[in-house]
Amino acid sequence: MTDVDEQAEGKPASRTRAHLFTALRYIALAVVIGFAVAFFAERWTQITDVISRIPVWGVVASFVVMLLGMVANVLSWVTILNGLGHVVPLPRGSQIMLVGQLGKYVPGSVWGYVMQMELGRQYGIARARVLVTTLYAAGIGVVASLILGVSVIPSVAADQPALAWLYLLLPIGLVCLHPRVMTWLSNLTLKVFRRPPLEHRVRYGTIAVAMGWSLLSYVLYGVHLHLLVGEVLPWSFITILMLGGAISLGFTASLFAPILPSGAGIRELVLILVMLAVSVPDAYAQAASLLSRAMFTAGDLLLAGAAVILVLVMRRSLRARDTASNEYAQLGDWHSADEPPTGPHPAKD
Repeated sequence: MTDVDEQAEGKPASRTRAHLFTALRYIALAVVIGFAVAFFAERWTQITDVISRIPVWGVVASFVVMLLGMVANVLSWVTILNGLGHVVPLPRGSQIMLVGQLGKYVPGSVWGYVMQMELGRQYGIARARVLVTTLYAAGIGVVASLILGVSVIPSVAADQPALAWLYLLLPIGLVCLHPRVMTWLSNLTLKVFRRPPLEHRVRYGTIAVAMGWSLLSYVLYGVHLHLLVGEVLPWSFITILMLGGAISLGFTASLFAPILPSGAGIRELVLILVMLAVSVPDAYAQAASLLSRAMFTAGDLLLAGAAVILVLVMRRSLRARDTASNEYAQLGDWHSADEPPTGPHPAKD
């Protein structure tokens, strides 16, 4: 049997495995949705009653504050991106991050990364740099969430011992934030993908600024959640930090459920557990978790659309910056090792 025959036989097998994994992801998603629907259906009368009590101004204010938190998260991502190479204009970086991350709503953990890398390459930024930026941002976000969530981990772990492993992530995450460790990990990742190592080592200042934006985003998320349950939970800075920690831990826990789109179900579970721990009534906790999820989904779509519109308005000046970059060609960031680099492609808006 020739090598060509062996490859021909291998391709159907690999396609079968890919289809099987895709089917399993959608089955898992259907199961989660089924349990969630059953859970909330039993309590729907109480939940709708609670939602009707939340003042309109509270919902609007909560949504606006959440959007500010999402903007802070974008600034954290763009800070890392610009710390790894030439400066990318904020509108372009926001477009790559916000539009690309919509892939997280597709079952599977990689689609958001793939979309961001392809958008980055379209505008002259190496796929490797975008991938490392996203991985760094996820790592910094995890550490920020654990710093903010230290006070709520005991409450969550008491009701759900399976989440006690969150204790172990903080010291590991702090070690991984060291520039040398982060650079080594990123180069190891690039080696796995057969890409050359980074030309720019991440610096302390970049990590500190990105961490600051990430912490601010979670604090704003805490205010967002408090505005939804303010009728039954007294206002205090500690409570805001705890609720921000709840959302941040929900994001962190959902990273470890890659088959679920945007961590569906995992984040809500953590939110409900923490709100119950700070004496939020059960119906309020469930209603707030549902409203928060709906707001985050709407916010993702709204900000992605706003970024695209801003880029279209500024397309002439941004196109000049895009075509001036041949970064992906310099880094060997092309589809195949046998395909020579072609230089920067004109950006398409």
